[in-house]
Order: sequence, then structure tokens, then C-alpha cells
Amino acid sequence: MTFNPTNGLNLAWTAELGTETYSSPIVAGGRVYIGTNNERPRDAHRTGDRGVLLCLDERDGHLHWQHAVPKRELDPYYDWPKTGLSSPVTVEGHRVYLVNNRGEVVCLDDRGMANGNDGPFRDEGTYLQPRAKDGTQAPSPSPVGDLDADMLWVCDLTKEVGIWSHDGAHASILIDGDFLYLNTSTGVDNTHRVIRTPDAPSLLVLDKRTGQIVAREREGIAPNVFHCTWSSPSMGKIGGRKTLVFAAGNGVVYGFEPLSKRPPEGSVATLRKLWQVEFDSDHPPGDIHSFLSNRREGPSNIYGMPVLQDGRLYVAGGGDWFWGKNQSWLKCFAFDARGDTTTPSITWSTPIGRHTMATPALSGGRVYVTDSQYALHCIDSASGTVLWRQDLGGEMWASALIADGKVYVGTRRGGFWVFRDAPTPEVLGHVELGTPINSTVTAANHTVYVTTMSRLYAVRSR
Repeated sequence: MTFNPTNGLNLAWTAELGTETYSSPIVAGGRVYIGTNNERPRDAHRTGDRGVLLCLDERDGHLHWQHAVPKRELDPYYDWPKTGLSSPVTVEGHRVYLVNNRGEVVCLDDRGMANGNDGPFRDEGTYLQPRAKDGTQAPSPSPVGDLDADMLWVCDLTKEVGIWSHDGAHASILIDGDFLYLNTSTGVDNTHRVIRTPDAPSLLVLDKRTGQIVAREREGIAPNVFHCTWSSPSMGKIGGRKTLVFAAGNGVVYGFEPLSKRPPEGSVATLRKLWQVEFDSDHPPGDIHSFLSNRREGPSNIYGMPVLQDGRLYVAGGGDWFWGKNQSWLKCFAFDARGDTTTPSITWSTPIGRHTMATPALSGGRVYVTDSQYALHCIDSASGTVLWRQDLGGEMWASALIADGKVYVGTRRGGFWVFRDAPTPEVLGHVELGTPINSTVTAANHTVYVTTMSRLYAVRSR
């Protein structure tokens, strides 16, 4: 599949975004949700630097509503200027769940204000006003209109559990039953060497109905976060047991037992750890933050989501893209049931180009993974053997997407590529869009969504 943004070939519609976009589009219930910045304001009441979630119509891309979130105050390292809102949403029924740029978990009504201002949260007017530099609220609320999101509840992770946001949140929320599982994105301060809130959780569980915190990890992760933590949790079965898998900012992958019931009112349960495995055990010992800007050695970081398939765990990681060593790998772990726990062991480890932010994509015994050294890798999922490697001419922050027998991927040089999902490389399409693609491609309802820094393309073959 290919398209032409100039003459409209195979384009269902296109929508203008802000000037920086890192969020992947999510399609649900006839709507398309995408996070961006506010450099192209859509509402005269919502100007200035903000993180913005746009809710667009799936048929033609027109705007239904926006969640235009004021930036964090005090320090730009909380919420980096102009980067907008990076987390993709999770939608269930008529509820939209999101970790926004302020480090808050919010629940939104997918109809916006069209069906009224539903509660229990009703103070959108005050919430949407930019704060003073000391964090104090504006003295009076701003008008709330039809373009504003309807917030049902909000949980401020800084106030509630003491996270220390760094650069901005990037985490998908996982829903299992009545519970939301999420990465808090806690990290270092503006020196990049200090963890100011060592007791803050990295993995948190909320009641999806109320936003109340019901459980957290207590594994002492925060003091050993090298930079920040942006890997989303995943879930699957290992040896018949449902397992929550989380790649933490300390370079360790954990398996936890999901909650089976809500804890007593007012209490916060501790997630039960089933196992853990260090992604990279070869890093030098000592203070991890002493390796800041060391491109030769140091700890590993994991940006993408760990993936479970057929009793194996696939994880891509390596040196931190911004501050760490250049090595990165795709690794496969297997599980051997022992009593009431499962112990993972390394099956294979395949080096890939320097730095990766990818979630592995699996299909037909193959794993596709991108790196920041211009390459898309196709690797045998059983042995770790590289089947093929294609130079795409630009570094990649996005993951590959597999859909309808094709592999879709975009580069930060603006190249959009389509390959056949096969053990030998075959290019099916290539478009140069001229502006970075940071987001993973999305496919839904016979349409492929490609996001650049400033525009969303809905591609549909006619």
C-alpha cells in the first residue's frame, strides 16, 4: 500500500496536528485519538503551550473535542516544552483512559461535552486554566465549551504517590477487569543524576471506575532508574497463569500476579512478584548515574513493551538513547515452571543497531524490530537468527506494525515504508513525507493511519 499526499491517491482524509507529535493514533468507537502539542490552537480559550489530545471523527477526520492540558510548572524537565502529549489512549466502551503530560491519569467521556458535563469531576473550567509558575491555580475558571473534553475523574500521580516526572509521561494503560495497570514514568531530576523521590512506584494499579489507587509495586525500583521509564505493561499467560509483565527503568523485567479482587476500602495492596530477570547483567557495578553520557558502558533501558507469545518473552532494549551506551539487543526468554513461580532464562540474544525504542512485532515465526541506526530487522523467533535487515535511511523511534500480511514502519527522516511479512525482504511501498515520523503506524477498519510531526494521514486503498 502506498499513498500520495500531493494528489490524494489512496487518502481517505488528512488532519493537521500541532508541530510535535509523538503519540500513536488509537481508533475506537468511530473516533480517532491522537496526542500532539498546541502550537496550532483550535480554541481561542485554550492557547499557549499545552499537551493536547484530539478526538477526531473516523470517517472524515473532523474534530469532535480536545483535552488541552496545561503544562507542568516549576521546572521544564517535568514536562518538556512543546513536546505535547505523548501517551496513547486506552478506550473501553464510552470511557477513554490516558496518562497525560502532567503525570495525571484521567478518564474522559468519549462523547465529550455533547452529552453534558458528567461527573463526578465537574471543574474543567478551573482545571484548564494555566497555573502560575509556583503551581497555584488561576483565581477564576475559564469558559467550558463544546470543544472541551468531559473529564470524569482525575488522579494526580505527583500528589498521590510522589512520582517525579521527567520530560513527560509516555505509557499505555492496560485494562484487566476493573483495574488499570500503568507505568508512572517517574525518573531523575533536572541534573539527570538524582532520584528525588526514591519511594515512588514505577508500576501502579487504579480502579477504572473511580480512579482510586488500589495497588502498587514495592520492589525498590525508583532509586535505580537510570533516566526515566516509559515501557508500558503487558499481560499474558505463562504456564497457564495470567501474568502481568513490566519492563522497569532499572533494566529489570518483572512478572507480577494481577489483582483478583479489590483490596479493602482505603488500602493500597502490594503487587505480588512472581519472577524477575535482568535484561543486561553485563553492565559495570556501582552508581548507575555515574555513567551519564557514557556511550561505551553503563546500564540498559527498555522503552518498548515486553511481548509474550507461546511461553516466550521478547524484549528489545539496551543503552539509553539520550544518555547511555550504544549497544542494543533483541532478547528472548523462556520459562520453566517451578512450584508457584516461573523462572525466566535467556534463550537467545541478538545484537541490533545502536539504541532501540521498539516493541517487538511477531508474526509467523518472525520478529520485527527497529533501531536508531536506520535498520528494520527481521529475526527468527525460535533461534534469534537474523533473516534480513533493511536500511531505511533514517533512525526509528516507532515500532513496526504487522497487518494484513504487511509490515509498516516510519523513520524520523519522514520515510514511510511497507514490506511484505515474509522471511525475505520485499518492499511493497515507500513514501517520503518530509517530516519526522515518531509514532507507530495504526491499522483499523481497512485504513492505515500514518502520523508525522504535524499531520495525520488516513490511508485507504480505493
